[in-house]
Amino acid sequence: MDCYTTPTNKSIPVECIEVKAFAVWLQKQDAFVKAQLHARQFEAIDRSFFLILDKNGDLAKVIVILESFACLYGLSRLATCLPKGKYHLSSSLTDEQFKFLSLGWGLATYQFAKYKKATPIKAQLCLPANKITTEVKHLLTGITLTRDLINTPSCDMTPKHLAVVAKKMATEYQAKVAVIQGKKLESDFPAIHAVGKGGNTAPCFIELTWGNPKHKKLILVGKGICFDSGGYDIKPSSGMLLMKKDMGGAAHVLGLAKVIMAQKLKFHLTVLISAAENLINEQAFRPGDIIKTRKGLTVEIGNTDAEGRLVLADALTYACEKKPDLLIDFATLTGAARVALGPELVPVMSNQNELARSCVDAGIKAQDPCWQLPLFKEYRAWLNSPIADLNNNSGQPYAGAIVAGLFLKEFVTPETPWLHLDTFAWNNASHPGRPQGGEALGLRAVYDMLLGI
Repeated sequence: MDCYTTPTNKSIPVECIEVKAFAVWLQKQDAFVKAQLHARQFEAIDRSFFLILDKNGDLAKVIVILESFACLYGLSRLATCLPKGKYHLSSSLTDEQFKFLSLGWGLATYQFAKYKKATPIKAQLCLPANKITTEVKHLLTGITLTRDLINTPSCDMTPKHLAVVAKKMATEYQAKVAVIQGKKLESDFPAIHAVGKGGNTAPCFIELTWGNPKHKKLILVGKGICFDSGGYDIKPSSGMLLMKKDMGGAAHVLGLAKVIMAQKLKFHLTVLISAAENLINEQAFRPGDIIKTRKGLTVEIGNTDAEGRLVLADALTYACEKKPDLLIDFATLTGAARVALGPELVPVMSNQNELARSCVDAGIKAQDPCWQLPLFKEYRAWLNSPIADLNNNSGQPYAGAIVAGLFLKEFVTPETPWLHLDTFAWNNASHPGRPQGGEALGLRAVYDMLLGI
């Protein structure tokens, strides 16, 4: 991680000052410092910063003004603007404050450089060796993996590529991985096969397991649609521009699993990924088709662009067969979720209200916001079909995210604690710490929630 380095006595201090404390701080400074601030007409507002020079004209200190020290993106702009050098946080910070500020520094330096030369990182933050620093580095590594996977174009991020990533992780963390495809996928996971049989690359089901079987059984499920054309209910060209990110759910569970394994959390972890491409050829499933699912329920295809819930259905059924203590799925599932809550707020749904609330609370604490949507049972009738057990599309212009959640609920056993996150997995524009492109939205919220279990 080039953004971080080990402590050195030659590093430049970065002093964080609360907005309300700036006037008192300024009074204590010598005339030389005051003159620099006055000459630049420095205004002490949230996330403003100032480079203080010594009498030789060299950089002596950086001051940063913050409303709160517990601000994830408080140093993100600074991390990409400072002159080349090594820096350290000189303020007295709690572990939580240090974790937020140092992670935000690292998030700001992210670059997706697979296809173009990266800009060299100039400013490095010195981090002491302790458990907080270790956690920060593990979180940054997991989020970087998630961002990288989402940003990779579909030509280089197929179901086969997702399986390769899982295998590499299994090797790194002494986990086990199995990949089901071909005839066995068709017989055991028929909905995944039905969606993916029109793809250029064969669909597959990926299962990674890690940890002590005596620990609580945690299963993470990710939607891995590596490209979504919409199928025969084809999207307009504008609707396909971001569809490389439709495997964002898979990216999230792989990134989160990486953090869990690196931190050695006490779970028996299983990661399940339904990987497929929703494309069009003579084999592709069609509107009006009826497909089977692993659970035995039949589904009438009301819309081939509602494919994510189909591949998740088989994965959730399989997960419940393992009787987990907690089941969590991530998916870039509905545009309706964005209409309801926008791109930065992740809808969560659950068959247990307490579980959904704990995720929302953890998101507030982690500065990774989520919001609960209800699984409003009266809308379940919208999924009825006259010729199958249910339809994958309600045909209604309302409550699309909730209806998708209700569809998934049909494949989760009532006794299984289940949490569903409908993540956008993308930043539409660049902000400090949040570059345009793939993003881990909801990952840190779930991680913090797991720390409390």
